[in-house]
Amino acid sequence: MFHSSLWKPMLLALSIAIGLSLQSAKAHADEIVVAGGCFWCVEADFEKVKGVSDVVSGYTGGTLKNPTYKQVTKHGTGHYEAAKIIYDPAKVSLAQLYALYFRSVDPTDAGGQFCDRGDSYRTAIFVADAAQKAAAEQARADAARALGQKIVTPILAAAPFYDAEDYHQDYYKGSNRVVTRFGVIRQADAYHRYRKGCGRDARVKALWGADAAFVSG
Repeated sequence: MFHSSLWKPMLLALSIAIGLSLQSAKAHADEIVVAGGCFWCVEADFEKVKGVSDVVSGYTGGTLKNPTYKQVTKHGTGHYEAAKIIYDPAKVSLAQLYALYFRSVDPTDAGGQFCDRGDSYRTAIFVADAAQKAAAEQARADAARALGQKIVTPILAAAPFYDAEDYHQDYYKGSNRVVTRFGVIRQADAYHRYRKGCGRDARVKALWGADAAFVSG
């Protein structure tokens, strides 16, 4: 049996170890927020990136608190469909993430993205500090040079981010059955048909060529 006098130093050591572990975990988790058209697609793309631990679909940039998908897609709220990308900066850098972002969208289109039109589907980067702003500006300048075209993607100050409804999260790999114009099919199948039908990958490949991100074939 341990003597009672040993418990206090043991508990203190355990508390310190837990605290250091939590600090370490926090130090290795950061996040960026981007808008790239349909948030299902941005989520599906960036969850493939080594060093990204999670991507959350949501809404940001507008004035309405706790908006719904229906309200945002009707337009007039000022919100974008956006994605919060949570990552380990020891494994993937801001520069890499922003470079991938630009090469996964059409940053020359001011009216939306692919088949999705309107303000809520426009591209944007939301920055929380000077480091994010500098990296985003550099990535935008690099994209402009690479394409030889005007980039219309704005770099905006971070705003409150509202998580989208639960059914939007990880939609691209969901197993629930949904009603579509193709009939009642699995959510994941509906996503892939939507993505192909919307022309996202085809346009990104046409615009970026061999530099297109997340496009196979």
